[in-house]
Amino acid sequence: MDVNLVKQTNLQTMTGFSAWKEDLDQEGTLKILVCGGGNGAHCMAALASSRPHVEVRVLTLYADEADRWTKALEEDDMTISITYSEDHVEDVKSRPSLVTKDPAKAAEGIHMIFFTVPAFAHAQYLKAIAPHILENTLLIGLPGQAGFEFQAVKAIGDKAKVCAVASFESLPWACRTMEFGRHVQLLGFKEALGAAILIGSKSNLTTHSLDVIQFIFGENPVFKVINNYVAINLMAKSIIHPPLMYGRWRGYNDEVLEAKPLFYQGVDDEQADLLSKVSDEVVKTAKVIQEKRPTVDMSAVIHILDWYREYYCHEITDHGCLKNAMQTNKAYDGLLHPMKEVSDGFVPDFNYRYIREDVPFGLVVMKGIAQIAEVDTPTIDTIITWAQKKLNKEFLVGKRLDGKDMEETRAPQVYGFKTIEDLFHI
Repeated sequence: MDVNLVKQTNLQTMTGFSAWKEDLDQEGTLKILVCGGGNGAHCMAALASSRPHVEVRVLTLYADEADRWTKALEEDDMTISITYSEDHVEDVKSRPSLVTKDPAKAAEGIHMIFFTVPAFAHAQYLKAIAPHILENTLLIGLPGQAGFEFQAVKAIGDKAKVCAVASFESLPWACRTMEFGRHVQLLGFKEALGAAILIGSKSNLTTHSLDVIQFIFGENPVFKVINNYVAINLMAKSIIHPPLMYGRWRGYNDEVLEAKPLFYQGVDDEQADLLSKVSDEVVKTAKVIQEKRPTVDMSAVIHILDWYREYYCHEITDHGCLKNAMQTNKAYDGLLHPMKEVSDGFVPDFNYRYIREDVPFGLVVMKGIAQIAEVDTPTIDTIITWAQKKLNKEFLVGKRLDGKDMEETRAPQVYGFKTIEDLFHI
């Protein structure tokens, strides 16, 4: 969306804006809080600050980051370089109103809170911000990663009834911080993005609240609203990395590689088959839930190949099979396996987020939902068993999530959910 066009939009006429109208100042300013200090937080803070009638604050719990960012803003505004195409990059100046390590100052009068941090950091930010959350606050996981809603509702307690929790399946864009607190590149937009919202029983917020977020982000990506939050916990994005890591490294014997292998575009038949089988188990889980609770729409949970065809339709040149779709996805050009450099080459990094996050905050959550739905998941079980050894953790014992380290995951069982009805009565 052209920046000038965005500035002409009347935010207050939007349906989703109504829940906050009484709290606005005379200028009708929407107040949002961005949690984090990494690439995504930089991009979110800079982009949102460029929108009219939007005040942006940033909370980073690392004191040095807050100080560095504040000092950078004393010298100049932030610059976000937005890439619309290879030939069209636009620099936009903007400025968050506050960068702080103080949750109370950050949250004062806030309408929306974006958690733009890795999944393992959600807990510390939720704990810090929970005492200061007001009624009708919208908490947004960007991305939420599986289990974000379970964790957020638990963290804010009774306030969950008067608030709402939204979760996005991934970041809306590829981005990179060029200079801390000063310059961030928005390298490309996703075409579509799944989002779900869980609304408290006494909240005035509605699904139209997502319209306001669409305004903040701009024309792309186009939000695909998922009808229930359980479905987004089973969405394809979180299942991709662990099967590919397992398929590539399950027979690894400490050898040193001369170069880093391609990740997505290096997928072979075996890795593609593993990913497809994991996807089959997730889709089956969704179908069983819908069979047992017919009023629930789980149609958004589709096979990973169909997901690629929908979400990367213009980047993929061969849609014939999963392996070819991944190998010919231009968005994946040159992306490599996470590796650590050693004296004579490279070895795999099993502590990278593809396992460290995407297992306890991804596959384990999906396994937990499948366990509640009484769906067998032999491929997911195999991958979790392998991955937990690499992490020196125990989540899965046999076929059940009874491991001693389950509290470090976001599986529904951790929060006391034991039945399908429990999942839909938060």
